[in-house]
Amino acid sequence: MDGIDRAIIAELERDGRLTNVELAQRVGLTTGPCLRRVQRLESSGVIRGYRAVVDPAAVGRSFEALIDLTLDAQDADTVAHFEDALGRAGEVLELRRLFGSPDYFVRVAVADLAAYESFLSRHVMTIPHVKGITSHFTMKIVKP
Repeated sequence: MDGIDRAIIAELERDGRLTNVELAQRVGLTTGPCLRRVQRLESSGVIRGYRAVVDPAAVGRSFEALIDLTLDAQDADTVAHFEDALGRAGEVLELRRLFGSPDYFVRVAVADLAAYESFLSRHVMTIPHVKGITSHFTMKIVKP
């Protein structure tokens, strides 16, 4: 990967809806070589996809919680079951397995506090071997 590839990535991170013509102009290429580079970055997995950034309030998910979660067992079956069960929950935006304590970091978005309590009761607390749950509520997003 060279400087032009890095420039293409930076421009697409800022605006994933750029046309190839606009992108080529911004990175100083003609359209053909620019398109080939983007396709190579996509096929090699450097660019893994494109997505829309949606206003959480507009889709009823403006209440965000960060959860530190600990399991009481770390065997492969317990971990796989936990990750599958929580990974399928639509409310979960991000699920990270960590080194050390806690075992997991979970980012959840729901409508309000009542919906969060319901999510905990229906999803998290029903998974076997969940030992500890610590919820943190976002006061302000400084840098998304």
